[in-house]
Amino acid sequence: MSARFSSIIPVLLGVLIAEVALGMMTTLIPLDLAAHGLKANAIGLVGSGYFVGFLLGTLTCARLVRAVGHIRAFAVFLAVSADCALLMIMAHDPLLWTVLRLVMGWMLSGMFLVAESWLNDKADNTSRGRVFGAYLLVSWGGAALGPLAYALFKDADRTLAMVGVALATALLPMALTPTQNPTLGERQRFGLVKLFNISPMGTTCVIASGLVNSSFYTLAPLYLERHGFSPHQIPTFLSAALAAALVVQYPVGMAADRFGRRPITLAALGLAFLVALVFPILGGGSAFWVLILLGCVLSGVTAPLYGLGAGQTNDRVDRSQYVASSGGLLFAWAIGSSVGPLLAGIVMAHLGPDSLFFFLAFCLALLSGFTLFRIRRRPSVESESAFVPVRAAPAQILIKEEPIEIAEAQEVGGVPAAGAEPAAGRGSST
Repeated sequence: MSARFSSIIPVLLGVLIAEVALGMMTTLIPLDLAAHGLKANAIGLVGSGYFVGFLLGTLTCARLVRAVGHIRAFAVFLAVSADCALLMIMAHDPLLWTVLRLVMGWMLSGMFLVAESWLNDKADNTSRGRVFGAYLLVSWGGAALGPLAYALFKDADRTLAMVGVALATALLPMALTPTQNPTLGERQRFGLVKLFNISPMGTTCVIASGLVNSSFYTLAPLYLERHGFSPHQIPTFLSAALAAALVVQYPVGMAADRFGRRPITLAALGLAFLVALVFPILGGGSAFWVLILLGCVLSGVTAPLYGLGAGQTNDRVDRSQYVASSGGLLFAWAIGSSVGPLLAGIVMAHLGPDSLFFFLAFCLALLSGFTLFRIRRRPSVESESAFVPVRAAPAQILIKEEPIEIAEAQEVGGVPAAGAEPAAGRGSST
């Protein structure tokens, strides 16, 4: 085993275990709150809490990493997240859970920041694609295994206890690694307004990616539960959707590099709009395998939206600005992810479970119209940078050709990222 590869195993193990824990909570939270008689708007509020915390983490977590180093910060982020999961056992109260999920999102934003910065530092030009390819598989794989792991624990409190154990265990590989902390570089900054002025369509696409995907993964379990599907079927649905999101990343990327990002974006949006309408038309009375198929298609065509938007933005910035623009894009994604479950939950509470997919169809239709408008108004860049696949957790990797350091932004927190070589990188966590 090469020294370079052995230096990334601890962070990959930590991310894998943490992703399984997050996947368990993705299924647990909507089902448990629904079992306690809470409406969709309250469940959506708890779901949004995680992404609001993640948004705050993009603004602040880099400072702690700079103060104590990658390894200690990684341990702190996961230890506090484990505490939050265990405290959720104390009371199944939506307000308490919202606060705890906000703190957990804050901490896990820092965990992904450390992980991605660590991998960028340990990879070189000859290994970066393989390193982040492994990261992609680990993150998506863990997220897909999470709902299946939830099915092993029928009791909510036992599940939360196991989530806490998993998050605490996830810090051990990094805490025991003999590898030295990466060297911290200069801070880089990139404002969100500046990002939108550079690429309105790319930034809007990233916001919509967060809004649509977070709403789907947060409230699809509630949709299935309201239509009478069992707690054993719902994890299967979520795992299949996450697996589909993983499978499509590179085919969509190759298509975008060959035919252009805008045509592929428009095609993905159009297909997603149609599938979102088919869900309520068929209704929850459809065969379970039909809903799984629809869920896989919808997840598969919306998961690459972040990469498509990020690619369009990076086409219009200098290579020296990739890291800073990545921080802005993550901030934009977190804004959409914070608002999506809350709005979708309010809609579902008033109009019923099927309205989730009418809400998604409405958002997708708006983005499709904006995409057509931008295509007519502004020509595409002749030489486009490579597609950027997005990972299963709420953070992204956009690879560049040389190692990068932690970036801390002004209005938009920094995260490592960006570039010309596709590698890893969302999905979701309630």
